[in-house]
Amino acid sequence: MAEKIPVYDNHVHMDPAGRNVGAAKEFEAAGGTGMTLVTLPYRQVQITKGEDFGRSYGITFSMADRTKEATCLEVNIAVGPYPVLIIPLSERFGIEKAEEMMIEGMEIAARAVAEGKACAIGEIGRPHFSVPDDIWDASNRILLRGMECAKELDCPVIIHSESGTADTNMSLSEMARDAGLDPGMVVKHSSPPFVTDEETYGVMPSIPASKKNINEALDKGSTRFMLETDYIDDPERPGMVMSINTVPNKIKMLLSTGRMDQDGIHRICKDIPDSLYRR
Repeated sequence: MAEKIPVYDNHVHMDPAGRNVGAAKEFEAAGGTGMTLVTLPYRQVQITKGEDFGRSYGITFSMADRTKEATCLEVNIAVGPYPVLIIPLSERFGIEKAEEMMIEGMEIAARAVAEGKACAIGEIGRPHFSVPDDIWDASNRILLRGMECAKELDCPVIIHSESGTADTNMSLSEMARDAGLDPGMVVKHSSPPFVTDEETYGVMPSIPASKKNINEALDKGSTRFMLETDYIDDPERPGMVMSINTVPNKIKMLLSTGRMDQDGIHRICKDIPDSLYRR
């Protein structure tokens, strides 16, 4: 029997109030074989102290466990303090206390990786929009601590940040080197179709799985990237950011049109995720 074509979505969220396992089943039925399940702030847990992050990550672990029980999917888990949280936390508790809470959340995520509950720290980073200097500086200190933890654990970090130019990747690469972390262990979530060395500075791009993005990446002659939907499982916004079956459908299209062969698909949907998450 021929080996099943790997179909990997590198950035999926589940919500306890959303479809969660139902969405995972749809992904598998469409041909999906694996995903990175990334934590997000949950309405069920209000963060008022650093240790609350552990309760929030517990929701992610529970949804991952139920997904593994209900499907044959490979589910790689990433947990970490969502970077935009620094804003409401600083408004409520002050910037110094907010930074302390976020760093504690980072270190709780690192312990989860050390204990084998997760295999990446993420999504972490900094707000993707303009913020005051004190928020920006605190976000970078928190992110640096995350990269230091990743270095200690030999695990990847999944980055939520501003995007659109290669300067972002350059700054992330430089920060990783300051932390002693290989820039190749830095996964840029929601990356533009940047795949060349001059665009990535060694950072690993995770590209939204639109036809335009995929074609632009492939036109540059590289398969050093992953695909993602950033499916958020919000019951009030079904199908956002992309439908859960987007990556399986795009992989089928790439194969049927000859745009990619099985070796190329295997690289982006198996070799690269395995090298990052199954260390």
